[in-house]
Amino acid sequence: MVNLSSFIHAHALRQPDRPALIYADQRVSYAALDQRIARAAAFLASKGIGPGDIVAVFMKNSAAFLEITFATSYLGAVFLPVNFRLSGEECGYIVAHAGARLLLADEEFAATVAGIDNVVLVDAAAQSDSGRLASPGLAVPAPQVRKPEDLFRLMYTSGTTDRPKGVMHSYENFYWKCMDHVIALGMTAADRLLAVGPLYHVGAFDLPGIAILWVGGTLIVQRQFDEAETLALIEAERVTCAWFAPMMVGRMLALQGAETYDLSSFKWCIAGGEKTPENRIRDFTRLFKAARFIDGFGLTETCSGDTLMEAGKEIEKIGSTGRALAHVEVTIRDDEGKVLPAATEGEICLRGPKVTKGYWRDPKKTEQSFYGDWFRSGDVGYLDEDGFLFITDRKKDMIISGGENIASSEIERVIYQMPEVAECAVIGIPDPKWGERPAAIVVVKPGQALSAEDVQSRCRAALASFKVPSRVFFRDTLPRNPSGKVLKRVLRDEIANDSQVTP
Repeated sequence: MVNLSSFIHAHALRQPDRPALIYADQRVSYAALDQRIARAAAFLASKGIGPGDIVAVFMKNSAAFLEITFATSYLGAVFLPVNFRLSGEECGYIVAHAGARLLLADEEFAATVAGIDNVVLVDAAAQSDSGRLASPGLAVPAPQVRKPEDLFRLMYTSGTTDRPKGVMHSYENFYWKCMDHVIALGMTAADRLLAVGPLYHVGAFDLPGIAILWVGGTLIVQRQFDEAETLALIEAERVTCAWFAPMMVGRMLALQGAETYDLSSFKWCIAGGEKTPENRIRDFTRLFKAARFIDGFGLTETCSGDTLMEAGKEIEKIGSTGRALAHVEVTIRDDEGKVLPAATEGEICLRGPKVTKGYWRDPKKTEQSFYGDWFRSGDVGYLDEDGFLFITDRKKDMIISGGENIASSEIERVIYQMPEVAECAVIGIPDPKWGERPAAIVVVKPGQALSAEDVQSRCRAALASFKVPSRVFFRDTLPRNPSGKVLKRVLRDEIANDSQVTP
């Protein structure tokens, strides 16, 4: 049996008192977690959830988030985590497109999900223990048997289209991911992993995420990131490892008094989402003196973590995201799908058992995303002679802000709905805190008037706050190539040089 609750149950039998999960004032043993999962499964079953049904969550990090994840799998249902920073319209689209039968949302998001059917609100007490959702005496159903190829999770990711795509993850994908990360990182039951990034994201959930529970270790869950609280938690709980978004690393390094915390237990962190400059790595090792900084490359479509930097190679191979993991193959290909030699730029393509089979209810996009059984990442890079991967560009028109992928076309769609707009383009511009922030370049129709605040207000009404353009520029026309494609590289250069565009 491969459903997720099976390995929790195995640890509960062999080491019942070992701490599995720490959240706020809750210290949950493997035996207690096993029982909580069963109670949460009883609650979901009472709502009519069974094999193949899709259960969505719109929640911040909590014990309940994880317990519901495992309980969904216990019933043979499919888990759908939704980014809680999205607007109600965006969440509603994902829930409807996926065909979710139930949505569990933190109580604080009641207004956001008010227009969605079949919602269960989770209060603070239930966030600490999902068993509190269940009425006393509910019968616990038997766990469902799942096969490796069965669907375990749907995870919607921003892409080059104006709507997110549902990535399908099977149990096979997930377990091979766990195996590769355990091998590469040397994880054991003695490790204590901090989950501080949002669990709806592959970074926190998968890299290495709940693989720590797979090996019988301890997962410490922080509801949301705060640099001082995170450092204090590392000290208090003797955390050994974590995944951090680049923004988180920057804020911890910039915190006044950061050096006063005892961080000697910390062995490594994986940071993802952008290329890491050498000075950031050196600053990290000055604060976390016993730890190493691991750069990596991964995709939602591969359960994340496809290449990781190796110990001792960080400076020698600066700019690289490391080599492919044990069961991942990486090649660089041209536009015809032909393999390119070392040191030659092309599209990064991946193959292996943790790669998705495709996108939910989107066979056309699935077909376009593969060269045979090689997944096309949409990112541009090269492999050096030693097999280390270097990322040089994003073929996908994507903005990465605080570790979040933002499709520029998604923002453009909203701006184009404004009757005053003739043309628009959205690009990423550098931001010292978030890495990048969206910026909109707008061409106004003749005789019309439009302000930056007008554009931002329209986006704010339809999109998550992190997708709202931080700056709006106006231009008489957009630069295009002979085939009519907007030259966003030119726009980036103009904004950097303060020419042609006006705020």
